[in-house]
Amino acid sequence: MKQRVTLVVPCYNEEQRFQSRAFSEFAGQSPSIRFLFVNDGSTDRTETILKGLCQENGRQFAYLGLAKNSGKAEAVRQGLCEALTQKGDIVGFWDADLAAPLGNLVDLLPLFENYPSLEIVLGSRFPLAGRVIQRKASRAFLGRCFSKVASTLCGLKLYDSQCGAKLFRVTPTLTKLFSHPFQSSWIFDVEFLARHLALKETTSAGKLKQDIWGTIYEHPLRHWHEVKGSKLRSRDFLVAAGELLKIWWSYSKWNPSRGDHLKFLDSAHDTSLVAERTPFDDHPEVIPSPFKETIPRKVTLPSKAA
Repeated sequence: MKQRVTLVVPCYNEEQRFQSRAFSEFAGQSPSIRFLFVNDGSTDRTETILKGLCQENGRQFAYLGLAKNSGKAEAVRQGLCEALTQKGDIVGFWDADLAAPLGNLVDLLPLFENYPSLEIVLGSRFPLAGRVIQRKASRAFLGRCFSKVASTLCGLKLYDSQCGAKLFRVTPTLTKLFSHPFQSSWIFDVEFLARHLALKETTSAGKLKQDIWGTIYEHPLRHWHEVKGSKLRSRDFLVAAGELLKIWWSYSKWNPSRGDHLKFLDSAHDTSLVAERTPFDDHPEVIPSPFKETIPRKVTLPSKAA
């Protein structure tokens, strides 16, 4: 099985945290995985760093520059819409700080091959035995509370809705899910899943809810560590709570305007926000499967004292 994978990496003022070497080394060992870096209006040297990577390896690194800072949700959406115009089988997004090291892909990618019905694979910071999850207790608690409320309101059976490691199988309906801007700036992950479930319910008449849920899989990451410089603050959880209520009502079956809201998903993607793009170099027609490549598992984690 030969599959092409494109990962969108949203970047905003990442000069101090961006690990160019980690991306380069991983790409060298995984020739079928490509990275599309989206510069979300950075004001530091992020643009220079990203363009340098693209010059170094244009076959696996590409650049998309937005005209202004628009937030992570829009940066991810713009990037995924761009990725979906390329030939590929799997797309996704990955946080630029590599709090989830790229070696986690060795567990996530094979799930699409092993389970043909899967359309979405979500990384989860679930602290199982044998996993190395280094996360502040306060953030872990707030994140768990939020995921529980989101699960209850939106019917999302998730442990960790906000982990920045998510993959999607390219399907005819995937483009629809990203064609229209998200209402939420912080919890677009939840809104995307709400869109997915709502669209499945309206287009999969007769299918049981468990069959629809069978298209989503949450998998515990092997490694995740807190990275200094996070732009998320504790009070942002309050903002997220308000956004969650808005998402719940927009896609709720009790909302009489739900059908009108879903029609937005048929709108054409607006590319006016894109100021600059450096596309991938020509890709060879036949690419080795990422599942048979040696994806590095070894990662260096900071000590607790750091």
